[in-house]
Amino acid sequence: MRRTLLAAALSLLLAGCLSPAQSLMLALIPDGTFSTLLSNMQGVQDVNRQRLSELAAQEDWAGVVQFAEKNLAVDPTIADWWIVAGYAHTRLAQYERANRAFAEAVRLEPDEMNAWHLLAESYRAMGQPGRALRTLDNAMRVSRDDPNTYFLLGQNFDDLKRIDRAVPHYEQAVQRNPQFVEAWYALGRDYLRLGRRADYENAVAALRELNPRAADHLATLGAEK
Repeated sequence: MRRTLLAAALSLLLAGCLSPAQSLMLALIPDGTFSTLLSNMQGVQDVNRQRLSELAAQEDWAGVVQFAEKNLAVDPTIADWWIVAGYAHTRLAQYERANRAFAEAVRLEPDEMNAWHLLAESYRAMGQPGRALRTLDNAMRVSRDDPNTYFLLGQNFDDLKRIDRAVPHYEQAVQRNPQFVEAWYALGRDYLRLGRRADYENAVAALRELNPRAADHLATLGAEK
């Protein structure tokens, strides 16, 4: 998971500018911008990347959907276009449509971890953490080393009020990526909920080195206890 976008997404979430689902979806897109996402997509031609970048700069996510659907009508086997469509649906809070698009991307490219993660988050946004967990279990069959998978497992166990099961997954996430801001934040919050004060303080200290604003927010939670 790329740090520039994750930090930006967390900052927007803490500021109340994004819903949790939109923030996590945004955080799962690599490198920080929609344009950079497009540049990494082999199935999208340069002229199409330029047009999509223009639409995104205008926040015209409905236009992005229409453009993606136009290209999918020509060739529905290009997974990248399904991810573009799903991302745009997410920005429009159309999570069921996003889910269908990400599911098709996974079907076409079953080794693409981003697609698995986005699909899981779309289920979570729809209030279906059980289906999200099953999706992430399938992602684990592709790779057991991706910290994003463990983080999202933790998120869904939190949704199910299973903090005891969420914590080990967050711990696995930060073990695999010690700079994973969101995982440290979630881990510290859940340590606090479990009364593990020393572990919580360690999480705040780790977060202080990575994202002082997030550390301040987590410290505020502890001061309220």
